[in-house]
Amino acid sequence: MSTDAAAEESTEALESTCGSDAPLTEKLPSEEVTAKTVRLLKGFADGTRLRILCLLRGQEVCVHDLVEALEMSQSAVSHQLRVLRDARLVSHRREGRHVYYRLADDHVREMLDNAFTHGAESDAQ
Repeated sequence: MSTDAAAEESTEALESTCGSDAPLTEKLPSEEVTAKTVRLLKGFADGTRLRILCLLRGQEVCVHDLVEALEMSQSAVSHQLRVLRDARLVSHRREGRHVYYRLADDHVREMLDNAFTHGAESDAQ
């Protein structure tokens, strides 16, 4: 199929919803789900937070070790971890004076892997 024919077919498919009786707003998630999803995606939207998530990808890590690996202050790392906790991307446990972080679940690992796979793809398609 030529590029022009594919573009025309795609345009026709998009136009087929125009003027339909089904309200488009039915496809929108609730405000609550939208707000939670925005908070989740904001967790990924920072280089330092992405680096932390990568460090946690396959293991549980103590805050002290994150500070050393990232060469940042403990307060700066703790701030980023708080954002990641609020976004429900990481969970933690306390053992004495140490706090250990890990990815919240396999969904986070999959999102992280998919984001990096997509980011590594060539812009030319």
